[in-house]
Amino acid sequence: MASDNITDLPRTEDEWRVRLSPEEFRVLRQAGTEAPWSGEYVNTKTRGMYHCRACGANLFPSDFKFASDCGWPSFDDAIPGAVKEIEDRSHGMVRTEIRCARCDSHLGHVFHGEHFTPKNTRHCVNSLSIRLEPAGD
Repeated sequence: MASDNITDLPRTEDEWRVRLSPEEFRVLRQAGTEAPWSGEYVNTKTRGMYHCRACGANLFPSDFKFASDCGWPSFDDAIPGAVKEIEDRSHGMVRTEIRCARCDSHLGHVFHGEHFTPKNTRHCVNSLSIRLEPAGD
């Protein structure tokens, strides 16, 4: 799905605007958030690979997904090196933002210590930031 050539990626925000829908641009490039329970992948149980909607990079295998009942798709891990973590002090709190390591698009936030899974990690991801490629079983 993703091109291996990073030079194929848009270089400016205007180029990203052409590639993405207005809602995708707001979430992926402006660190927006979709409304809870509104995303297409909140309750999806389909097996496959979740890719970055902006660049197509592999991010989360479906077997990392779990039901957290938080209103957004949740994953207890990411493919090693696929996401980068950045301190986020917006909205009067300290959180850890997650971005695609390949194209620097906003995915959501990661939380530790909630005890939802044995890995004790929840990557809370906007459906607008990802695209599921179903497994070809």
